[in-house]
Amino acid sequence: MTEHSEGVSRQRGIDILMITYDRPEYVRLSLPHLLETATTDTRIWLWHNGTDQPTLEAVEEFRHHPRVHRFHHSPTNAGLREPTNWLWAESDGAYVSKVDDDCLPDKDWLETLRRAHEDVPEFGVIGTWRFPAEDVDDALVTKKLADYAGGHRLMRNHWVQGSGYLLKRAAVTQTGPIGPTESFTAWCLRSARLGWVNGWYHPFLPEDHMDDPRSPHTIYHTDADFMARRPLSAKNTGVTTVAQWTEQMRHSAKVVQAASLDLREYGGWRARRRGAVRRIRRALTGRAPW
Repeated sequence: MTEHSEGVSRQRGIDILMITYDRPEYVRLSLPHLLETATTDTRIWLWHNGTDQPTLEAVEEFRHHPRVHRFHHSPTNAGLREPTNWLWAESDGAYVSKVDDDCLPDKDWLETLRRAHEDVPEFGVIGTWRFPAEDVDDALVTKKLADYAGGHRLMRNHWVQGSGYLLKRAAVTQTGPIGPTESFTAWCLRSARLGWVNGWYHPFLPEDHMDDPRSPHTIYHTDADFMARRPLSAKNTGVTTVAQWTEQMRHSAKVVQAASLDLREYGGWRARRRGAVRRIRRALTGRAPW
C-alpha cells in the first residue's frame, strides 16, 4: 500500500484496543472474534497486563495476524487508563474503540456504528449493549430514545460501558486524555459537557459479556468457580456468590436505563450529595480502578 492510499484509508479507519489479563479462556474466544468482525480498515492494538503464561500464550497465537497493528506487554497490571491513553495518543484512525477480553460484540457492530457516526456529526461515543433482553425495561428505554439523521436512533446516555463502543477521534481531540484519577464514565461525562451526544445504538447491538453468569460462555458455573476467579468489583462490594453477581448485573442494567440526562446531576453539589459517578462506576465496570 502506498503512503497516499494508506492516508486515504485512515480517513475512515478504526483503531481498537484489547487489554488482556489473566483470562485465557475468554481471550481464546474474544480475540479471534474481534479479528473476524474487524473491517478491512480496522487495526487491532493489543496490550497484555501481567505475567499469566496461559493468557500470554493465547495472545501470542494471534499476535502476528494481519489485523494486529501493535502489541505491548506490561509485566505489572497497568489497569485500563494507561493502555487506553496509549491507543488514543499513538493511533491515527478516525475512530477509536476498546473491546474487553471478556466481550463478544455483534458481528456487524463496527459498520453499523461507523455509519451512524458518519451520518450524525455530533455523536461522540456510541456503544453496543451488554445486558440480556430480560434486563431491558421498555418503559425506561422509551423515555430516553432519540432519532437522528440517516434513520439512526440512540438510547441517549451520557456514558457507555468501556467495551464495544465506537468513539470519534474529534471527541478525543477536544476532550483530551483520561485524567490520572478519572474513570471512562467520568471522561464520557466530560465529553458530554462539551456537547458530544453519547449513548447506546438502538435497536440494541448485543455484546456478549462473558463475565455475566447468564452468558453461555461464562466461566462462573458454581459459587466455587466464582470465588476462585472473582472480579475486583465483586470483591470491593462483598459479592461472594453467582446469584449475587447476577443480581449486580441486573442492577447495572437498571442504573443505565434510569440514569438522568440532566448533566447537573453529575457535578457540583448534586454529585457530592448522591455520589453519582462513584456509584455508576461501581455498578458498571467490573474492573480495576483507572
